[in-house]
Amino acid sequence: MRERVIRGAGVLLGGIAGHEIVRLARLWVPFVVTDDFVVTAAGVVVGGLGGWLLMPIVSRAFVTAMAWALHGLSALSLHELLLAAFGLTSGLLIAYIVGGLLEGLPLVGPYVRLVAAVVLGYLGLHLARQRRDEVTHALSRVAARREPDRPAGDAGGPRASAKLLDTSVIIDGRITDVAMAGFLEGPLLVPRSVLLELQRIADSPDAVKRNRGRRGLDILNRLQKEFATVQILEDAAGGRDVDNQLVALARDRGAAIVTTDFNLSKIAELQGVRVLNVNQLAQALRPTVLPGEELSVHIIRDGKEAGQGVAYLEDGTMIVVEGGKRYMGETFDVVVTSVLQTSAGRMVFARPKSSEPAGPTVERR
Repeated sequence: MRERVIRGAGVLLGGIAGHEIVRLARLWVPFVVTDDFVVTAAGVVVGGLGGWLLMPIVSRAFVTAMAWALHGLSALSLHELLLAAFGLTSGLLIAYIVGGLLEGLPLVGPYVRLVAAVVLGYLGLHLARQRRDEVTHALSRVAARREPDRPAGDAGGPRASAKLLDTSVIIDGRITDVAMAGFLEGPLLVPRSVLLELQRIADSPDAVKRNRGRRGLDILNRLQKEFATVQILEDAAGGRDVDNQLVALARDRGAAIVTTDFNLSKIAELQGVRVLNVNQLAQALRPTVLPGEELSVHIIRDGKEAGQGVAYLEDGTMIVVEGGKRYMGETFDVVVTSVLQTSAGRMVFARPKSSEPAGPTVERR
C-alpha cells in the first residue's frame, strides 16, 4: 500500500513537473509542432512516467536524509537547538531584506532571494552555535534590562541558577550542611555519570574506596530526602568522561559546578563555567587570627624544629608553638606571633603565654 501511494504521488508530481517544463520551454524554444495540446500531453505523460520510476528512490533518499538529520539533532541540547533556531531565523530575516533590495537586477534578480536565504541561513545557524556563549550573554542582558526591578523576596524575581554536584563534593559530605544552611539556592543536579561513578567506587575491592563510595551514596540519599529540588540529570551525548560531561552540561544549562576538585575548578573556569569550591568556602569562613591574640590550645605532637609543639584549632588550622614540646598532652594559653598563608591553607605561629617577655621597667629615683 505504501509503495502504491509513493508511486502515485510520483506520477502526480512528475505530471505537474512535465507540464511546467513544457510551458517554460515554449517560452524559450520555438516549437515546430503547432498542436499545443499534443505537446503538453506528451510532457505530462513523460513527467508522470519519470515520477513513477524515480519517486521510490527519492523517497528512500529523503527518509535516509531525515534519519541522519534527526541523529545529528539528538546530540544537541535544548539550549543549543534554541540558539540554532535563533541564528537561522536571523539569517533568513537578513536574506529576505537583501533579496527584496536586489530582486530588481536583470537575469539574477529572481534567484537572489533564494540564494541569500540558503547562504545567510546557513551562516546564521553556524555562527549562533559557534558564538553561543556571547549570544546567550547578550540575550540575558537584554532580558535583564526589560525586566522591572523586584524586591529580593518576590517569588516572581529571577530564578537562582542550577548547581551541578560532582563526585568529590558528594563524597566530601560538607555539601549537606552547606545546603541546609541555605547557601545553595536553585535546583541541585546530579548527572547520571556522577551517580555511576559513585556506584563504581562503592563496588571497589579496595576497602577505603568502597567506604568512600558508600558514604557518597548515603549523602546523596540524604540530599534527596531533605531537598525536593535534587534531580538526576541525563548526560549529554558524546561519550565524554565525567569531568567533561559536567563542564558541557554546566555550559549548556548556564549552571554552576559545586566541587572540591582543584583541577576540575581550573578546567571549568577556563571554559567560562562558574565554579563553587567548598574548600574555598571553608577557607573563607575560618576565623581570623591576628598577631598578639591569645588562644587556648592542646599540644598533640612534636613540630619539625627542636622544641616545637603542634596544635590545631577547631576548623583544622595548624598552630606551631615555639617551646611547646614540654607541654605535650596539655592545654594552655598561647600568644600568636605571626600568621602564614600557604597554598595548603593557613599556618599560625605562637609561643606560650607564660614565656611572654616582661614589660619595660621604670627606674625609680
